[in-house]
This record gives sequence, structure tokens and C-alpha cells, in this order.
Amino acid sequence: MNNNFNVLWLNASPSLKHFDRPLIQYLSKYTTVALWEYKQSKDEGSYLDKAIVLLYDFFKTYRRPVHLAGHGISGVVALVFARKYPKRVKSLTLISVAGQPANTWHAHYYVQRQLFNLSQDQVLASNVRSLFGSKPPYSMNRLIAALARDLEESPHPHSLFNLVNMSQGGVSMPMMVCGSKTDPVVNTPALHHWRSMLKTNDIIWECSEGYHFFHYFYPELVGDKMLSFWLNQQQGISICDSSTSNSII
Repeated sequence: MNNNFNVLWLNASPSLKHFDRPLIQYLSKYTTVALWEYKQSKDEGSYLDKAIVLLYDFFKTYRRPVHLAGHGISGVVALVFARKYPKRVKSLTLISVAGQPANTWHAHYYVQRQLFNLSQDQVLASNVRSLFGSKPPYSMNRLIAALARDLEESPHPHSLFNLVNMSQGGVSMPMMVCGSKTDPVVNTPALHHWRSMLKTNDIIWECSEGYHFFHYFYPELVGDKMLSFWLNQQQGISICDSSTSNSII
């Protein structure tokens, strides 16, 4: 772990972390990015509390506030942490996180399981098509397996027997919320539900396409929006020219 970083990217979905890599790699050309990962064991109750505790333990060894970011349920972890420990977070960037934070792809999966007499694989195949579009980047079987693992390994609060809501609202530090117009989970109404909760200088930005993992398909576009957001803050990060160095100025 680099002990001198500006951005901390959270990943609480180990089976899906590949879809974060293009964006992390792009951001790393301009600033120092550290990755914090969490994997829930099958023996643990599926909720956010332990992830938040472990993330706080990490911050005990790193006193300086950072720009916190995450996608999907990882963004939900970032949101809950930023609310609870605002002094640790310089800014918050949420990607594919709805105004009702519990509205993750996992919730959509369990709703479909409740409504339709379909097997897990059948529902997951439907989710692959909706989350990635008609031309997914990997085979159907590989993506079904990745989503099935994410149901077990990520700290989402849902189950087949219980769908929950979470407290809504923003955070005290600057916040950027990103979504996609073709995302069936965090669709335009779910994304713009944030508007009533944002501060004056908070930002909502919507990509024109890319489905739920639009940051994978358009890392440069998303990365430039994030870098601009950080740079425009009064206490923004130092960003270097990628043609000269990958280190902080």
C-alpha cells in the first residue's frame, strides 16, 4: 500500500473488481490511487457494519483525509463511512449509487426471484444482459459466475426473504454522483433522486451510455470528470501531466 496517496478506491465486490481497473489505471496516470478491498466470508451476516469497522481500522494508520470513491455496493460502503467519519474524507465520489442507497443490483435480483418462478442462473442471465447490454465484455457463463459470487461476497443487506431500505441523504464534504442513462438499476430517476439531498457545490453527472458498469466502458471520460471535480475543489488534489510523471507534484 502506498503511504502517500490522495485517492482511496473501495472495492467490496471481489468478483467484479476487474471492471474497476480501467478507471483506476487511468486515474493513476494523474494522481496516486490506493485500493482498499473487502471480501465477506460465507459465515458472516451480510451487512455493511464489519466493512465499515475494517475501513476505519485502516484509516487509523493513515491520518490524512482522502478522496473516497467506489462503484455500486462499494460506493454504498464509501457513503456510510463518509457519513460516520467525515474528518477522514476530503470528498466522496459515488458511481452507480442511487438516492436510495440500498437500490443495488442485488435488490433487483431478489425482486426478480420473488416475482418469477425462475432459477438463480436464469435470473442472473437476465441481469447480465441488463447490466452489460447486448454485447457483454465476457461470456455469459463467466459473468453469471461473477454475479453469483458477488451475491455471496459483497456486504449488501438483501436476501430472498428480506429487502431493506437504507437512510437517505448526502454528506458534509463535497460529493460527486455519477450514473448512466442506460443503467437499469440506477436509472435516471433513481440517480436524480439525489438532487434534493445535494449541497450547492455537489455534482450529478450522467454518462450517455455504458449500462451499470459504464466506468469500465468509458474510463477516460469518467476519469476526466472525477479529476475535474477534485481539481475544482478549494482543497483539491495535485494533478500532474501524464506526459511527464505519474507522481504527485
